[in-house]
Amino acid sequence: MKMHSKGFKQKPRSKVVVSFFIVLSILILSTWMHMFVIGKSKIQMTATSIVGSTKKTIKIPLKCKDTTQTCPLNYPNRFKPAISSSETCPDYFRWIHQDLKIWQETGITRETLERAKPYAHFRLVIKSGRLYLHQYDKCYQTRDVFTIWGILQLFKMYPGQVPDLELLFLCHDQPGIWKKDFKKEGPNSTWPPPPLFHYCSHRDAYDIVFPDWSFWGWPEVNVKEWTTLQVAIREANERVRWKDRVPYAHWKGNSHVSLERRNLRHCNFSDKYDPMVHIYEQDWEKERGNGFKSSNLEDQCTHRYKIYIEGRAWSVSKKYILACDSMALLVKPEFFDFFGRSMVPLEHYWPIRPQETCRDLKFAVEWGNNNPEKAQDIGRRGSEYMMKSLDMKYVYDYMLHVLQGYGKLMKLDVTVPENATEVCSETMACLINDGGLIRQCMDDSLVMSPSVKAACDLPQPYGDDELKRFLEKQESAEKDVEKLTNDYWEVQNKILQKRIKI
Repeated sequence: MKMHSKGFKQKPRSKVVVSFFIVLSILILSTWMHMFVIGKSKIQMTATSIVGSTKKTIKIPLKCKDTTQTCPLNYPNRFKPAISSSETCPDYFRWIHQDLKIWQETGITRETLERAKPYAHFRLVIKSGRLYLHQYDKCYQTRDVFTIWGILQLFKMYPGQVPDLELLFLCHDQPGIWKKDFKKEGPNSTWPPPPLFHYCSHRDAYDIVFPDWSFWGWPEVNVKEWTTLQVAIREANERVRWKDRVPYAHWKGNSHVSLERRNLRHCNFSDKYDPMVHIYEQDWEKERGNGFKSSNLEDQCTHRYKIYIEGRAWSVSKKYILACDSMALLVKPEFFDFFGRSMVPLEHYWPIRPQETCRDLKFAVEWGNNNPEKAQDIGRRGSEYMMKSLDMKYVYDYMLHVLQGYGKLMKLDVTVPENATEVCSETMACLINDGGLIRQCMDDSLVMSPSVKAACDLPQPYGDDELKRFLEKQESAEKDVEKLTNDYWEVQNKILQKRIKI
């Protein structure tokens, strides 16, 4: 028998192979059992550690100085994620194509861009991965602060992937670029309309929709950044199960900002009539003095049904209401945000007609209490949409795709104005050291390292026929609910007439 150089006898090849597969099987089984026992979060951590071992993790902490704060010169300007994207973004990303479509033929020239200036609160210039701000007017509260903060975190999330561009941003509630003011034909043509970024838009407006400031926090009303709040609401949903919740519809907010909300107060309980809704006025001045003890959003997931109704325009409250696992009752919105256009009535929420708010709300609650499994299912799907399709990484992915698409339309030399100031995470956060809510929101939402996973793949735009079918699907569901509601009240009226005759 031949001997190896070490002098050991060689085992028959078949035994070596068998022994190898036995050992390998034991290792795989033990690893699987370990993962099974320690749970999902540890599996995710293991996957992360494997990625980290194949590609060095870059850390981007705040670099605060004791005196005058400046932007670091060594920000990473390129990073290739270890995990390439193999998923398509959620359907609401398809609307990016619709929002930018109006400039596809003409592009965005300097003249076109500057016509948006009268409507804007500030101009942002992105050049070589650095951000410059020219402020025209102060936004309400810290809307501008956290909008800009969010874009700076996007730079950290995806270094080197945001193109050079210039954009103008509006912080008001309502859109600024209305279709009626911009004509394509005729001697007084004002085409194309100026591009203006905004938190919401309207079917009769051209504003480019962008995630609102509250995803990074709204310190004035003690609203935490979205990821933290998602965890808190998810825990609240576990504490109070749907079947154990108050079988009424709930709304709490400031009713003074719109006629629709003031009318909602008329739906309240009386001695002769139970509208099946609980309406609560939110006095923010009083609440601030009380340390925000009665306004935690995660503490408001206690009713089976939650009402969404617009204020001056769209409201940031939509995502918090839908996340509660309650069946969301959406008083049909006039305005839309970036994520809501792909939601479908009866799948993610129950539609309410603005002109029949009280009657529709009462029937919705009656229907839900008589069909608890169906109502709970609508609430669950709406909540999953907020928790999964609106995960914070998708928010950043949306920002990246809309800015990349917008950047491709630039037909101008991107230049930094003389009166613009460079801003970065350090210049915004480091000088805030009072321990208040603004700095807390910044710390909680600070991106510390680039994403190990690439952004999701932007889905194809809607074809004209496909978009028409989708809008018809939404409208058909609304009509189904309208018929159910009208039939209910027709029966109720007949019962009432019989009682009167008796």
